[in-house]
Amino acid sequence: MISASQQVLLFVLRTLIAWHFLYEGYVKLLRPAWGPDGVPLAPWSAAGYLRGATGLFAPLFNALGSSAWIGTIDSIVVVALVAIGLSLMLGLFTQLGCIGAMTLLTTFYLSSIPMSGLQEPRQEGAYLLVNKNLIELVAVAVVFAFRTGHIAGLDRWLMAIRRRSTTPFEEAAA
Repeated sequence: MISASQQVLLFVLRTLIAWHFLYEGYVKLLRPAWGPDGVPLAPWSAAGYLRGATGLFAPLFNALGSSAWIGTIDSIVVVALVAIGLSLMLGLFTQLGCIGAMTLLTTFYLSSIPMSGLQEPRQEGAYLLVNKNLIELVAVAVVFAFRTGHIAGLDRWLMAIRRRSTTPFEEAAA
């Protein structure tokens, strides 16, 4: 059994991860936005990220970034970010939200595994193998392993309803 302080920290971790996913999706959904000089910015697209991939599957990601599917990929990424963020924020279908988050983070990591150990363009630090995507991936795995939706969230409420609706016969069969 985990302590109350451990439960609180797991809940806070899940909430911070949720905020990150939800806000990333929200910002991408709002674009085009206005630049500081009043000029509209181009809509967000994963095309540049995919075409700049350098990781193990770079040829695949590069091809996707230039394909006719890019509009669909953009939509899938935005919807996935928002859905994962809401799932983790509300603690609703938390395990599924974690699986989605781990899938996206694994994809992001594999698209650009940091191999140089040097400062890279558009990065705030120097990374060698371990970067923010990998760290957040492991953090999501912790949230998944501890089933934080059962600690706090709508999953806990749904679990309580399910327990109340289970008959003694169903409990014995389980």
